[in-house]
Amino acid sequence: MPSYTAPTKDMQFVLHEVLSVSQSATPGYDELDAEFTSAVLDEAGKIATEVLHPLNAVGDQQGCVLENGVVRPPEGFKEAFDQIREGGWTALDCDPEYGGQGMPYVLATAVGEQFSAANMAFNMYPGLTHGAYSAIHAHGSEAQKAAYLPKLVTCEWTGTMNLTEPHCGTDLGLMRTKAVPQDDGTYKISGQKIFISAGEHDMSDNIIHLVLAKIPGGPDGVKGISLFIVPKFILNEDGTPGARNGVTCGKIEEKMGIHGNSTCVMNYDEATGYLLGDAHKGMRAMFTMMNEARLGVGLQGYAQADIAYQNALEYAKDRLQGRDVTGDKNPDGPADPLIVHPDIRRNLMDQKSFVEGARAFTFWGATLIDHAHRAQDKDADGMISLMTPVIKGFLTDKGFEMATAAQQVYGGHGYIEEWGMSQFARDARIAMIYEGANGVQALDLVGRKLAQDGGKHVMAFFEMIKNFCKDNTDEAMAEFVGPLKTASKDLQAAGMFFMQNGMKNPNHALSGSYDFMHLFGHVCLGFMWARMAKAAQAALDANASDTAFYETKIATARYYMARQLPMTSTHLARIETGADTVMALDATHF
Repeated sequence: MPSYTAPTKDMQFVLHEVLSVSQSATPGYDELDAEFTSAVLDEAGKIATEVLHPLNAVGDQQGCVLENGVVRPPEGFKEAFDQIREGGWTALDCDPEYGGQGMPYVLATAVGEQFSAANMAFNMYPGLTHGAYSAIHAHGSEAQKAAYLPKLVTCEWTGTMNLTEPHCGTDLGLMRTKAVPQDDGTYKISGQKIFISAGEHDMSDNIIHLVLAKIPGGPDGVKGISLFIVPKFILNEDGTPGARNGVTCGKIEEKMGIHGNSTCVMNYDEATGYLLGDAHKGMRAMFTMMNEARLGVGLQGYAQADIAYQNALEYAKDRLQGRDVTGDKNPDGPADPLIVHPDIRRNLMDQKSFVEGARAFTFWGATLIDHAHRAQDKDADGMISLMTPVIKGFLTDKGFEMATAAQQVYGGHGYIEEWGMSQFARDARIAMIYEGANGVQALDLVGRKLAQDGGKHVMAFFEMIKNFCKDNTDEAMAEFVGPLKTASKDLQAAGMFFMQNGMKNPNHALSGSYDFMHLFGHVCLGFMWARMAKAAQAALDANASDTAFYETKIATARYYMARQLPMTSTHLARIETGADTVMALDATHF
């Protein structure tokens, strides 16, 4: 059976030595001293390891069962959900006005990584609820906030997001679900939604569905979409759940992974709904939920890679296979452990350098969200808007790649279910698809985010890297700054290609968008590794006691710069070929 160990030491390093959170000007960050965050992360790590992870294989094997309209989650999920709620973990970064603890989002992100790595399917229940909370908090009326937020904060009620329909996924303009206005100000919601995570279950007293629908007579396409609160149980006058609403689960989807989460077909039959925000402005309100979800999905990608890596590493240390070509390392045994072999080392270093770089990148993104919200900083908001498709797209692509790389370390045993590696790969695979498929993330990055606010934010990113390189000209940093400069120039050259050619033929930009997203992702992780190398060297210069930890950081940074960051030149070369080879075939010739 696989195991999980919460990486609290590495998280503390990123939070305090790389990002220096407690010294930040972001309101509330002064409370994030190392002792406090250590206490929170240690306790979360115990829950992840002792409560959630033992249920991971259970959820995968049992799945969810639909009985008489009610979905039963896997054995042990309800008890674990109660424990998470009672411990206040669902309220960590929520507004104190509604019962939250008011802690920064970056701390909730670190806790979320631990929970997601330990049991991704389980953590989706409180995760989606947090998204519903955020959407209502940002766009709801005072009455709606008072009615729904306190129970969503505690997860006594859970939440969902309902976008996809059988005939429309990405193209929401094709949506058919309708919302007919009633004399009392409510709406009758009718239609069918599919792929609704946590759509039905018996772990909470109510489920608050956020549903996209069209009001008859509204504008065509996405401009005519509105967002509605549709509770499973309509609230009584005293705010308690009352009569059952006209929403039911038609079936549970049979999925490749995340079996422990109830992915439902939801049928709305004149269900009572309440407009959230303005009519025909539903996409704006839903994106409050989706942007948060996209960072969370990027986190899922590297979290699954992390638990897969942890187990592959242990297997490589224990499994005896072959002899080291430079001399026996286990002379008293019949063979040497797998980890002596260079190709196994390459595989493990690919995983390690990705996971730790992705963690730093995501935590940095979370600090941008905090600063945007807590300090009303529009520049921080613009920067995280630029980074969101990179975090979601690049980290989930690479996360799946690394989960399968970890599976490879096991050889044939990695393909056998009892070892557990299959689940990590299967669970990681969905992260590349939901909350906006990664091809759409790449199109969003190139088609919208680069030019946002006149290109201000991407230029600020280049300036950030330029200033870092200027400020770190000492010899110790040369091996990190040099490759980072080269990679940044590749990214700038790709952007210039789009500017020079995309206006003449938009396909030149769109054909290169996926490569651009990955190029951008490598530059971001290269930047994070340069920052981590600097922090590690500073600790060594200050005679830190744990020299092995910091020396390992520097060695891993060298690996990323030498073996991964050069991929930027490959992506640039592909981008600069334009659209001609991509679009050459007539559709009938495929």
